[in-house]
Amino acid sequence: MKIKSTLQFVVFLLVQVAFGQTDNGKELRGKIIADSVAVDRITIENVTTDKTAFSDVNGFFTIAVKESDVLVFTAVHLEGLRRKINKQDLLQEVITVRMLPKSIILNEVIVNESTITAESLGIIPYGQKKYTPAERKLYTATSGGGIDGLLNAISGRKAMLKKEIVIEKKEQLLARIEVLFEDKYYVETLKIPTDYIKGFQYYCIDDTGFANALRSKNKTMVMFLIVRLAENYNEIITGENK
Repeated sequence: MKIKSTLQFVVFLLVQVAFGQTDNGKELRGKIIADSVAVDRITIENVTTDKTAFSDVNGFFTIAVKESDVLVFTAVHLEGLRRKINKQDLLQEVITVRMLPKSIILNEVIVNESTITAESLGIIPYGQKKYTPAERKLYTATSGGGIDGLLNAISGRKAMLKKEIVIEKKEQLLARIEVLFEDKYYVETLKIPTDYIKGFQYYCIDDTGFANALRSKNKTMVMFLIVRLAENYNEIITGENK
């Protein structure tokens, strides 16, 4: 009887180990993309398992994950990013993670009580407009005037670049809203069905008031507006499903 009990216990342990190994997930490989800034030594933390990894000089990284784990990407010169791992991520050979440069990497340096900036040193004029990558392309294509400007207009390059700027700005807003709220908030608080979360995010950033609040990082206004937008969006969903 004692031998039988011992064998049953051993079998139980083996089953537990087998299930534990199955639940370990996989080594996820990803690539971080960020416009015009370095993508090496970015910290990738799996906050579900407390595991940490770092990106290489080309932005590639590898970290152990399983479905529903949450990865947090941080760097001094980039906006923080939060990403929940889903089944589709686990099926891909390499996932792509787009991060946004911080609007001000170095605001000022104080040396001996003196404020030194690029403007105060005369490197750039005071009040000079700062362009995004897409805006720089459009400026380059149109600032020359003359025959170059005419050719760009005829070829449609100018219109294409303007569309690229619109898309770029939407991607930036989308990245910000993805960091602010988890899927649980959409489903449980706003009552947005899981399959509609991404569509609702696009619906929100198309709203001028919400987009302005998001750009100015006015979280109070964002929280206020998103509730109203969720009510409207749920009415749209209900109407479509009738």
